Amino acid sequence: MKSELFGFLFAMWCLIIIGGGIIVTLLGPISVSGFGEFDWFVSSMIQAVIALVLVVIWILILSKIKNWVFKKEIKL
Repeated sequence: MKSELFGFLFAMWCLIIIGGGIIVTLLGPISVSGFGEFDWFVSSMIQAVIALVLVVIWILILSKIKNWVFKKEIKL
């Protein structure tokens, strides 16, 4: 029982660290040109949308892992 819970917590923290690394390394250098003085705004909006999509994906992954752990626990 405790090993599955600790496994879930470990997976959660791994996804948080990996997600932070992906956001910093991939989203940080994104820049857009061609919109004049609104370049920073457009690039910030693109970065925000990608970050929100990644957050939703991470939440779905964690939800699946949680359901798997607790369904396994209930069957015991």
